[in-house]
Amino acid sequence: MDAFLLQILNGLDKGGAYALIALGLTLVFGTLGVVNFAHGALFMLGAFVAVSVQNLLTISKKVKDESITFFDAYKETPYLEIWWGDTGTALIDYAVPISIVIAIPVMLLIGLAVERGLVRHFYKREHADQILVTFGLAIVLQEIIKANYGANPIPVGAPDIVAGSANIGALFGIEGLVYPWWRMIYLLFSLAIIAGVFAFLHLTTFGMVVRAGMHDRETVGLLGINIERRFTIIFGLATIVVGLAGVMYTPILPPDYHMGMDFLVLSFVVVVVGGMGSLPGAVAAGFLLGILQSFFSMNEVKSILPGIDQIIIYLIAVIILLVRPRGLMGKD
Repeated sequence: MDAFLLQILNGLDKGGAYALIALGLTLVFGTLGVVNFAHGALFMLGAFVAVSVQNLLTISKKVKDESITFFDAYKETPYLEIWWGDTGTALIDYAVPISIVIAIPVMLLIGLAVERGLVRHFYKREHADQILVTFGLAIVLQEIIKANYGANPIPVGAPDIVAGSANIGALFGIEGLVYPWWRMIYLLFSLAIIAGVFAFLHLTTFGMVVRAGMHDRETVGLLGINIERRFTIIFGLATIVVGLAGVMYTPILPPDYHMGMDFLVLSFVVVVVGGMGSLPGAVAAGFLLGILQSFFSMNEVKSILPGIDQIIIYLIAVIILLVRPRGLMGKD
């Protein structure tokens, strides 16, 4: 029972990452009709916002180590600790939460720059052209990160207060069942962002106009509404969503320059399985495939079917598309 619950939780937090990235992909495809292969790179950029904030907060100088008296020894001490003491230490500890605040305007500006400077010129081009140019952009961004941060993963820690594990077994009457606090926070964060996006699209006038434009852009334009400007804002919103997903994932998976590509392929599978252009489908497929991947990653399963955890998502995708060619919630 405890192994079952643990795999469910693992699948939900992994599915949360898939769902957030797929949600952004679906927003862009549903509004602009653009297949954005640079979306995984935007996830990576969000993660490296957290890395950059951590590096900025931990800029250090050498100071004499007073605990060593028999010779002169020096240690690296962050300026924030020198200037502000315990307050500076706390700021460094909360690098990831601080990064969330900083990532919102940074990712918005990046999204608007990408849409205005590149993607806008490919709205009416073939999907193959869109894939080529956005994939090229992803490679450029990937190489820029590699040149500036190196090829090795860079650890980013969660705040100490949530760095441990919670005894969730007490909730179910199971002894010894623990789960990392940050993974649970990531799951709750994912659900909150998803709920916020759906509320924005369904409960605000702006969102309702955008959804109308997704179904019939020309008619909305004839009503005197500048739908193109709204779609540009939606592209920025999708960039913020995927950027925040990257920031929050850094304590779980130390970011490197290639992480965007790793998540991009899986997230496109999620979008296709959920149904191209279907926001509920993208979210449902993200959590479903995350849970399935988690269960098939169990040692008991891999001992019977070696390597099944690497292909299960694609296998399930093939089965679903054979039964429902337009995906789980795609429209006929």
